Amino acid sequence: MAQIVLFHSAYGLRPAVHAAAERLRAAGHQVTTPDLYDGRTFDTVEEGMAYKDEITQDELLRRAISAVAPLLTPAAGATAPADGLVYAGFSLGGALAQNLALADEHAKGLLLLHGTSDIRDDAATGIPVQLHVAEPDPFEPEDWLNAWYLRMRKAGADVEVHRYRGAGHVFTDPDLPDHDAEAAERTWAVALDFLAELDG
Repeated sequence: MAQIVLFHSAYGLRPAVHAAAERLRAAGHQVTTPDLYDGRTFDTVEEGMAYKDEITQDELLRRAISAVAPLLTPAAGATAPADGLVYAGFSLGGALAQNLALADEHAKGLLLLHGTSDIRDDAATGIPVQLHVAEPDPFEPEDWLNAWYLRMRKAGADVEVHRYRGAGHVFTDPDLPDHDAEAAERTWAVALDFLAELDG
């Protein structure tokens, strides 16, 4: 069983995020789904990105750190994860998850769905990383992904990249135009195997 923190995309904490968390819980994992938008959700990426810009990237990162802090230093009587958190996220949430995972020396793994983030030159990590991304994806262009992969490998991460030709950007959300049912099911099958291996 992994303890997973799952961050939503720029669309907010939509039903698809809750459904994903339930899928992970059904596989035996503990899952926390922080709401970084204070209950706001959006139907278009333009609205979601505008709200993200209004909050600012720095404030979103601060909120993400605050959401994770209790999991790393639990209240009296609770127990911290024995071997670290698994950080996960959708699109923007993946970028936040990556930033937190690379800053956490006890992180157990990183599951990225539709999104990545830049990597500092001095980053160092040995965690397993799995990325699921559309091909092509306007938010994750080929040149960016190639550079991201090389920099993650240079940092010491064990990286897998799974690409889904013809899928939309956030193809795991059945309520968005991006949705691709076949790609979504393949993603979850591979992701669940990845999480099971982290537990092995």
